Amino acid sequence: METKDRILLKAEELFIQFGIRSVSMDDISNNLGMSKKTLYQNFSDKDELVDAVVEDHIQEIKEDCKTCKNEASDAIHEIFLTMECVLEEFSNMNPVLLYDLEKFHFKAFKRFSNYKNKFLLQIISENLQWGIKDGLYRPDIDIDIMSKFRIESMMIPFNFSLFPPGKYSLANTSQVLIEHFIYGLVTPKGYKLIQKYNAQKQKS
Repeated sequence: METKDRILLKAEELFIQFGIRSVSMDDISNNLGMSKKTLYQNFSDKDELVDAVVEDHIQEIKEDCKTCKNEASDAIHEIFLTMECVLEEFSNMNPVLLYDLEKFHFKAFKRFSNYKNKFLLQIISENLQWGIKDGLYRPDIDIDIMSKFRIESMMIPFNFSLFPPGKYSLANTSQVLIEHFIYGLVTPKGYKLIQKYNAQKQKS
């Protein structure tokens, strides 16, 4: 593996576990068994490293989203597949990560916001259109409003004042909100599919 890739991988791992602010460049170099000189030869400062980690992570999530869409049998199945990816990612994520990104790394946070408000918004909108077309979601749904509602509700579990990390699990809170969202969309036909996929999930 290239040195730069090793740095990105380790930095991402540490940021997800501990948040960004509490992880120093010293921590990263020590965890890699690498000199700080080598680290700074690849990334001029922590801000540049954070931006690169966010960009890499966004590309990974985009690929996961595309895979879920391609493998899904229907719109509800796509949400279930996506939920699995989200819960796996959030199960080990320190919720302070997003706060640190917004407060201390503006460029990287702007990159994340653009991805959220463009790519993710489109993915959700297309899922809603698919579900309506197949009679799984109610035909009277306002796709624009509900897509934006879902985007913003994704951020709610990261709100410390509402869901303090010591009391609430990021993954569990996210799952409850996703389930609430999908139950509000479905027709009776769609509801039956939710029950089917829930039963399959419990068996696996």
